[in-house]
Amino acid sequence: MDSNLKLDDLNWKILQCLQNNARESFANIGRTVGLTPPAVAERVKKMEDLGVIEGYRTKVSHALTGHQLKAIITLRAFMGKLKPFLEIVKSFKEVVNCYRITGNENIVMEVVLKDQFHLEKFIDKLIQYGETRTHIVLSNVVNNAPISNWQN
Repeated sequence: MDSNLKLDDLNWKILQCLQNNARESFANIGRTVGLTPPAVAERVKKMEDLGVIEGYRTKVSHALTGHQLKAIITLRAFMGKLKPFLEIVKSFKEVVNCYRITGNENIVMEVVLKDQFHLEKFIDKLIQYGETRTHIVLSNVVNNAPISNWQN
């Protein structure tokens, strides 16, 4: 991304619209922000080209796809096991997000699983790389909140 890019108020309004509904038409966004559809399209294209907009995704319900458990699992890697884990974790289909972090643990993963038996098998795969802690998600309090221009 261009470090000189300054997002003006119109770009932030466009980003807000797209974060609320990535399929919103440029005409509707234009009505909301006070621009013509071609002007909105031009701004969106520029933000895509500069990497401000990284992509568009479909949000899928894990529960309605047969994944009854969502969990947060932290891993404190054993000596010499972090790099191998960083490679293998990409192949674990259960992992929907994985972060390398600071602190006592090295890794935080968000995983979706069919049931507690699936969780047990998944943890069995992880324990060769380090010590794990598992937290079952009961509900989402904040979920994919839009990034806002809080600096103004």
